[in-house]
Amino acid sequence: MNWLATLPARLDRWPDGWVRLLGRLAVGLVFWLSGQTKVEGLVLDPIHATVELGWPRLSPAVVDLFRDEYRLPLLPPELAATLAATGEHLLPLMLVLGLGTRFAALGLLAMTAVIQFLVYPGAFPTHGTWAAVLLWLVLRGPGPLALDGWIAARTAAR
Repeated sequence: MNWLATLPARLDRWPDGWVRLLGRLAVGLVFWLSGQTKVEGLVLDPIHATVELGWPRLSPAVVDLFRDEYRLPLLPPELAATLAATGEHLLPLMLVLGLGTRFAALGLLAMTAVIQFLVYPGAFPTHGTWAAVLLWLVLRGPGPLALDGWIAARTAAR
């Protein structure tokens, strides 16, 4: 049989745990690094291997950014900036660890929708890519290379 004809069947058998991990890391890092731009006092940049430990606090310029550029409806800029900075740190950490993955992915998917529709509506190619990965993780879960699976296995063993 032709190898090209058997390729789809062979690809279907490929374990997708590594692909899910890649998706969790890629999207998680995008949001984590965005969150890092909103705080001072704590720098954890895995891309540039930069670590500065300290107590994180909201950058004063971020509130201005939410007030002057982002202008989210219904939320005061101080609250919106705090929620964004918190969400962009907590949810990506959960996503990368595979802990509460579906919840974290759903939260980041909601943030992506807000960014797309209220902040940067012209950036659909980027936001659409994030949304596709996040929606896939919501629907299919984190895969076997995640704390969610380890916790579920330990719980089922009891």
